[in-house]
Amino acid sequence: MVFLGHSTVRVELAGRTVLTDPVLTRGVGPLRRVPPPLPPASWAGVDLVLISHLHGDHLHPASLRLLGRDVRIVVPRGGAGWLRRHGYRRVDELAAGETLEDGDLRVTGVPADHAAHRWGPRLTHGPRAPSTGHLLQADDAVVYASGDTDLFDGMRALAHRRVDVALLPVWGWGPTLGPGHLDPHRAAEAVARIRPAVAVPVHWGTLALAGTRLPGPPGRRMRRLLVEPPRRFAEAVAARGLATRVLLTPPGERVPLDAPAAAA
Repeated sequence: MVFLGHSTVRVELAGRTVLTDPVLTRGVGPLRRVPPPLPPASWAGVDLVLISHLHGDHLHPASLRLLGRDVRIVVPRGGAGWLRRHGYRRVDELAAGETLEDGDLRVTGVPADHAAHRWGPRLTHGPRAPSTGHLLQADDAVVYASGDTDLFDGMRALAHRRVDVALLPVWGWGPTLGPGHLDPHRAAEAVARIRPAVAVPVHWGTLALAGTRLPGPPGRRMRRLLVEPPRRFAEAVAARGLATRVLLTPPGERVPLDAPAAAA
């Protein structure tokens, strides 16, 4: 498993290679990638792409083009038409509670509490599809990729799935968080509900608005927000006495699943 940045994780499970919410380029609109650029090997050999919702930093056309028009893409129910109109030929829809298979890998949709519209909560034209998390299941492992979400009651049901690895967002790309997101402390509450063996903080340290890291107090705050959220998350999990291991993984690096938990 490799955390490529933002919500993009390369997961190799059940003989399949999966990318979650691929953002692979140097930027997304006005946002610029802060870590070093990704090498093409990062997205080589992908079998399946999971899109949690339609926002531009999760459904990113320029990144999808790098994967080719024939890669299999799974989107929330209601989002396939937009992708097909843009030339993608293998698009499946998956709603919460539904399951599909890719070889020996099973993918089940999970609810998420996040804006459903392509252009965010303020606009109403264009494509719309309810945000969806994903459970990736093999005979020997279960991975939960939440996508963007706030806390929701159904998270407690995931504890019965015996999640091995939970990919949980702990921040975003700006100085504040809008509705439908987890901050470090709310992400720790998600861990308390889900009880995964391992939690990997994602959705941090990757994208920033151009110019927001300039000298001065605002720039200092942005620089802190590019590194602090996963540490605060690890501290919050530890403070609650939870058994979950938190693995802090910088964007672009392999998740050390066989290593001890990172210190908070």
